[in-house]
Amino acid sequence: MKRFSPWVALIIALLIVAFVVHQCRNAGGANYQTAIVTRGAITQAVTATGTLNPVVNVQVGSQVSGNIAKLFVDFNSQVKAGQVVAQIDPALFQATVTQAEGDLANAQAALELAKVNAKRTQDLFARKTSSQADLDQAMANLHQAEANVKIKQGALDKAKVDLEHCTITSPIDGVVISRSVDVGQTVAASLQAPVIFQIANDLTKMQIDSNVAEADVGVLEMGQGVDFTVDAFPMRTFHGKVVQVRNAPITVQNVVTYDTVIGVGNPDLKLKPGMTANVSIIIAHKDNVLQMKNAALRYRPAEATPGEVRPRSPAPAGARGGAGREQRTSERTVYVLSRGQPQPVQIKTGISDGVVTEVIEGLKEGDRIITAELASKSPAASPPPNPFSGGGRRFP
Repeated sequence: MKRFSPWVALIIALLIVAFVVHQCRNAGGANYQTAIVTRGAITQAVTATGTLNPVVNVQVGSQVSGNIAKLFVDFNSQVKAGQVVAQIDPALFQATVTQAEGDLANAQAALELAKVNAKRTQDLFARKTSSQADLDQAMANLHQAEANVKIKQGALDKAKVDLEHCTITSPIDGVVISRSVDVGQTVAASLQAPVIFQIANDLTKMQIDSNVAEADVGVLEMGQGVDFTVDAFPMRTFHGKVVQVRNAPITVQNVVTYDTVIGVGNPDLKLKPGMTANVSIIIAHKDNVLQMKNAALRYRPAEATPGEVRPRSPAPAGARGGAGREQRTSERTVYVLSRGQPQPVQIKTGISDGVVTEVIEGLKEGDRIITAELASKSPAASPPPNPFSGGGRRFP
């Protein structure tokens, strides 16, 4: 035992020295924050906001001016096409119809007299007892009387139509979602028809009019699935489909958006017109693919060369989901932690959901990639304070 004691002491001393050297190297180096490459599902989506509206929303107004005499429906009333919903006081219009009927009767009496005079003048002219001028005057009076009858008939027809318009009916089957007048209120239809009711045809089928930015509208297609939420039901996700991407641009403060119409089923009538919807339009979805944190794509060590930092393809990570559509890939550089040091690796990326990105090639499941660098140095490695500086201790 005495013969092996020096060797044991030497081995222990070497182990202590190695441990101290290792600790000193780690104290002067950098600590890295890493993430593991895993497998899972990725959904790439375009987000937007929109407003829920009925698919068919009819504004019922009045073509004539007058006082509202009766209202037969109210908010949320179910109505049928042709059902009377309001009545405007018809007294003035009934008087107009009566006056027009009197004017027509007067014109018809004048027409009968003109016919008699024309017939008498023709007989006198045939017996050479009347002049040609008298005959011409009699025929002109007859034609004027006929024209006057047509004028009065038209005035009577217009008065009857105005009287009919005092009775306002529903043009469609549906439900009243808005009422804008009360009994006794005067509506004026001189310039435009005032809106009295808004009637939605079928609230079980609604649509979202969402404003999608011009940068994202290029990946939208009809039939894409949509997930959305409303503030009234924050824990519930509703579903729909893109039914139309309108070409008319909407410009607000130099920001261009396009109205994207999303069809929504509403069988339980939980969704109400006017609700604000937070929309996620699903562009692409993949299951069981390699994925990594997006922070790894942004990390670059301080000593990285420009060639390592610059990606080979300037195209952003993304994909066009669906059959027959070309998938876009991008070559990027990430850093794998190997033996405590970052090693650059060229990879190809696919779609991204903003948090994780698909890895097509270059990495394997379980690889540890660097997402951030947490530099820390031991106090012994920092330079001693200057005794002559303002922060140091001055010698007497």
